[in-house]
Amino acid sequence: MEGEKGRVCVTGGSGFLGSWLIMKLLDHGYSVNTTVRSDPEHKKDVSFLTALPGSAERLQIFNADLSNPESFNVAIEGCIGVFHVATPVDFQDKEPEEVVTKRSIDGALGILKACLNAKTVKRVVYTSSASAVVVNGKDVEEMDESFWSDKDYIKAIKPYMGSYMISKTLTERAVLEFSEKFGLDVVTVIPSFVVGPFICPKLPGSVKTTLALVFGNKDEYPFLTNCSMVHVDDVARAHIFLFEHHDAKGRYNCSSDVITLEKMAELLSAKFPEFQIPSADSLKEFKGPKFPGLSSKKLLDSGFKFKHGVDEMLGDAIQCCKEKGYL
Repeated sequence: MEGEKGRVCVTGGSGFLGSWLIMKLLDHGYSVNTTVRSDPEHKKDVSFLTALPGSAERLQIFNADLSNPESFNVAIEGCIGVFHVATPVDFQDKEPEEVVTKRSIDGALGILKACLNAKTVKRVVYTSSASAVVVNGKDVEEMDESFWSDKDYIKAIKPYMGSYMISKTLTERAVLEFSEKFGLDVVTVIPSFVVGPFICPKLPGSVKTTLALVFGNKDEYPFLTNCSMVHVDDVARAHIFLFEHHDAKGRYNCSSDVITLEKMAELLSAKFPEFQIPSADSLKEFKGPKFPGLSSKKLLDSGFKFKHGVDEMLGDAIQCCKEKGYL
């Protein structure tokens, strides 16, 4: 049975945001094709996707890989929209940045070409990242969509996950240039740290980092000294909103709150006394890169509303980690 709103494709469907987006799209009445990386040994469990309400009738799962852009053609055929969420992430910085970036750009452009060839795709929504906006050394409190991260600056400061930051920046630029050149309607969503509950089996990296105070991962405290955050449900809703919003154009920041490490400690220890959360005072010694916040004014001015605050982001994430046995 075809969903009454038509068929869309979500790349990276087994990830944190991709799987949540699929759930929301099914809920909104769409039929969904999704891509997951091919798994010759059939070890990958996708039952969390096939168990979603509406999936039996309206979800199809395809194998595709960014290192083989043509592999997305079949999944995109006949779709009215494509949500390109998949991204190569090299958390250990094992691969050279050029390799990660090339795979990311080639994969994205291959997907956009498939969208042109399909002749049915009305709009592509590409998931970028705050790391494509704020890493440029400019001293401002908040950045709108006119700001871009600077590859040379990233290379000079050598931050953790620098190759990811560069690949997200250059891929988003390439996607928007392609859109301009070939007249394909592309909108980009730029979330900050995505936090909240998850339906995928694996603990998402952004949830693990954000809950560093709960898990006791001191190495990750510096990333939270001044952390911009957004609830996974709000990010997924923003993707669908921008797909459906007739006048949407260009880039959209998607971030609802900024919180300091000390404030987070206070909030967590008040709400979750069962955890040994360090005192706010003891955390003053941790200094991290102070990146600016993201201004979501453009998204809000177009009529979107955030539904979840920091309390819910952290509370929902902790509740989910407990249910899945991570805490």
